[in-house]
Amino acid sequence: MTDHHHHPYRLARVLRKLIDIRKSDKSKKEIIDTPMTEDQVMETQELETPTKAAHTRSLADILDEQGSNTPDTVENTATDANNEEEDDEPETVAQEGFCIECEDQAAEIFCETCADAYCEICFHSQHRKGTRKTHTSRSFKSSGAALQPTSTTDKTLKSTLATDGGDTSMDVEATPKPADEPGTEPQSEGSNTAVSSLSPTPAASTPTLASPSTSSLPTIGAPVGEWFVERSKFIPLRLTPDERKLLRLLEGALAVSEYTNKIDIITFASSKPRRIVQQIKEICAILSGLLLAADYNLGQQLFSDRNFEANASFYQHIFEIGRRHKIQNPDRMRESYGKLMYLLMDAQNPEVQDLLGFSLVDPEKPTVRTVYDVLQELDCVDILRDNLVSVATREIISDGDLGVKRSRIEIQREIKSKEKAVEILVNKYALDVNLAATRGGRSTRSSGYRPRSDGGAKAELVRQCLYSIGDNHAFLRVNRDPCDKMIAYLKKYFHPTNPDPSLAIRSGRGGARLSHSHEKQYAYVHQSLTLWREILHDMFKLWSLAEQDLLSPHATYRLRDTGQGLQRVQHCPKTSRIMHQILHRAQQNIGSWVGSSVIHLGDTAVPNALMFIDKYSQIYRILLPVTNVLSQIPTLVANQKSAVKTYIDNEFGGTEELIKEILTDMFRHAFDGSGADNNFDAGSCIDGRLTSAWNWCSNLEKKRYFPIFLLTGFSGFDGEW
Repeated sequence: MTDHHHHPYRLARVLRKLIDIRKSDKSKKEIIDTPMTEDQVMETQELETPTKAAHTRSLADILDEQGSNTPDTVENTATDANNEEEDDEPETVAQEGFCIECEDQAAEIFCETCADAYCEICFHSQHRKGTRKTHTSRSFKSSGAALQPTSTTDKTLKSTLATDGGDTSMDVEATPKPADEPGTEPQSEGSNTAVSSLSPTPAASTPTLASPSTSSLPTIGAPVGEWFVERSKFIPLRLTPDERKLLRLLEGALAVSEYTNKIDIITFASSKPRRIVQQIKEICAILSGLLLAADYNLGQQLFSDRNFEANASFYQHIFEIGRRHKIQNPDRMRESYGKLMYLLMDAQNPEVQDLLGFSLVDPEKPTVRTVYDVLQELDCVDILRDNLVSVATREIISDGDLGVKRSRIEIQREIKSKEKAVEILVNKYALDVNLAATRGGRSTRSSGYRPRSDGGAKAELVRQCLYSIGDNHAFLRVNRDPCDKMIAYLKKYFHPTNPDPSLAIRSGRGGARLSHSHEKQYAYVHQSLTLWREILHDMFKLWSLAEQDLLSPHATYRLRDTGQGLQRVQHCPKTSRIMHQILHRAQQNIGSWVGSSVIHLGDTAVPNALMFIDKYSQIYRILLPVTNVLSQIPTLVANQKSAVKTYIDNEFGGTEELIKEILTDMFRHAFDGSGADNNFDAGSCIDGRLTSAWNWCSNLEKKRYFPIFLLTGFSGFDGEW
């Protein structure tokens, strides 16, 4: 991508350089004491006399200079210009112990050359290239601001960044190295991506930073440490039978509501807050009527006076149930969840709350109820540190590690072992639990709707928590494991440097928008699948932070036509922060990065956090059907005399060649930057990679191997697998 408007960092440096040039010309114009704005700079350029214009370079001239100034010269010039303006501009100082750049994260690294403290993300973003790569740094300790030598991992990471060209997790557009720089090659024609290192870092030398949230599930019998404690903070609690009844009422009310059709429109007929309040009261009235029809006694008890404000806790509880159910089951509530979140988003508006008289989200606990919340209320958090919890929460499936069906006796043995472990943990940790805080003072206690209060309620809640953790394991198997399988297929059938078969693509051929050699495309596919895997591993955490961004009372949105109708465009600070952390972690694990590191959030591509979650929760719909087809191909030719085997042998040359052809086509054209008519909506950015994958799915029926998909039972990328 060579357009100048796609390089805001470079444009900012040029503008500062123009200001410096104007100030240095003391012989023709008096030095201006106050800083010049961008408009003043452009206006001054237009009013220059021909004589002065001959001595002053224009913005286009400076932008067209390729290599006349080294990065050091530009950086020093910008620094001098900033130093001259320091006296006139108030300087904001970050709070001690916090990052000097983002000012809201604890400082972790101290740069001795810059004399500033940074968090890990901002440090590698600011020191990814140029002379800043050579800066010396040490770990930063908030207590007493003690400086300790950099750890071995940091040294390894620093050397890797220096070799690979630095981390580009915060780049608006990754910038390629000059063609004459040693160790690089000129960019291919039509390619709009950059590569930090053309050859992938070998697995043996790749730096990995293990953490409780990203490490693999502890094996049976191994120490669990804090793994389950950290994961349980974002695992939603499984719904009880009574909560499932309320869920059906909520789904019915949302199905008949036309909330977004009446709110997200451009109209001046009435005040928007009043329309919002009217629609919210209408949905609450529908819920009241449905509850009265389902349970007359409870409905009479709650809504005898028809006062919505008096039953605020009931509405908070039923809306929380819907949110919790959706996180546990991403394929459910596909049409009503967006309507629910937009309703709650509007209800968080202070003006709407004043008119409504109550809040639809519990102000004391705005997030959904998690396993950690319940165990903390019951004072049973230590159950998550018991090594037996691995057995009690294991997922039991009929397929073995190699896809071989397991015997019924073996499965029954594991089921009995799991149930026994659950009972041991319940008897050990749930005997002396105080049940006074069963709901923690939330919603249903004051609404008349209460969970079980008999003596077995405490044990039942602990069982529910253990089963909820097991649900999380099932979620990871369905959503995250297909990424691991695709990475395994990539490593089995393709070599990073040997193009046999070749994954090379060229812009304009086969719909591709990128130009990559085999080596670069292999690295591009591998890093994309690794990033998806990391995102899905932390999906529950991402979902929790996305809801916090959506339901923040301080975050406003604006209706904007994004090319896909009117959308709510809203800033997503928490979601953006965790996404940059995940991206940074993926870049560290891989050791090199091909393409752009732009993360679209709060713009026309991804308007808000809801669209972001919906986008990445669909990854398994792409990869899971493909992995299932590839695993079932050998069963099609099990019968040596079958017509299917003859067809595969004659048409593709055997099962291995068939699998290789499917993978080659997918790794080429599901990661070729296609799917849009511009480089903003598609291309090599983080979100554009997923756009390309969906574009490949839409063209699958045109492939010559599509009949094989149908023979294995494939019904579409939205079917049941």
